[in-house]
Amino acid sequence: MATPRDRDRDRDRDRELLIPVGETLELGDGASLSAASPVISTLPPSSLHLHHPPTGIEAFSMVIRSWASTKFMTGCVILFPIAITFYTTWWFIRFVDGFFSPIYTHLGIDVFGLGFITSITFIFLVGMFMSSWLGTSLLSLGEWFIKKMPLVRLIYSASKQISAAISPDQSSRAFKEVVIIRHPRVGEYAIGFITSTVALNRSTGDEELSCVYVPTNHLYLGDIFLISSRELIRPNLSVREGIEIIISGGMSIPKILSAVEVKTTL
Repeated sequence: MATPRDRDRDRDRDRELLIPVGETLELGDGASLSAASPVISTLPPSSLHLHHPPTGIEAFSMVIRSWASTKFMTGCVILFPIAITFYTTWWFIRFVDGFFSPIYTHLGIDVFGLGFITSITFIFLVGMFMSSWLGTSLLSLGEWFIKKMPLVRLIYSASKQISAAISPDQSSRAFKEVVIIRHPRVGEYAIGFITSTVALNRSTGDEELSCVYVPTNHLYLGDIFLISSRELIRPNLSVREGIEIIISGGMSIPKILSAVEVKTTL
């Protein structure tokens, strides 16, 4: 008759035959346990999973999946800006073409692109007319009527400020110059735009302050800082390049920036 010690010895021998000694067991909850651990007998069989080295087919499949995933993401990275560019250009052409294409359709002329050419020509003629004295007078009269409307004047003022920021006319441009200021802590810098200058009268003398607009949400929202003109860093960037840096999230910033020395006078 087998004694309890003999039964325990037979059970340990059977366990060693079923579970190779030295392998790591993965538990159902993510923990790991050695096969030689004495508590292995208290675990249910369904919670024990052996780690086996991958076979040749499994390793080859993993390499193929990794290679295909890398190439697919590379293709997406290359095609994404191209697709966005073509889609935006096509949408802009159809949008501009839609202003005058209904007129040609009503006249029985169905030629795609004719409305777009007409719209571009119309915009060019408006720019020429508004550059004259008569056009400026009519524009001032129209703005006077618009500013009398409660809701329309807010929309017009905001849109006019945005368009004035990229205006080719230096005298009417909202953003005069691109600067770099020390903000918000020592050793950190921020890109801003000079919108105006003001003279600060003090007992020790007059000091020139620059009104610097620092965008915090793309371009249309930001903070205003009054900073001494002598403390500004003026990089070799145009206003258009500064706007591109803000809109692109800093991706279009040059690798090297050079400071331009400018003498400030009151």
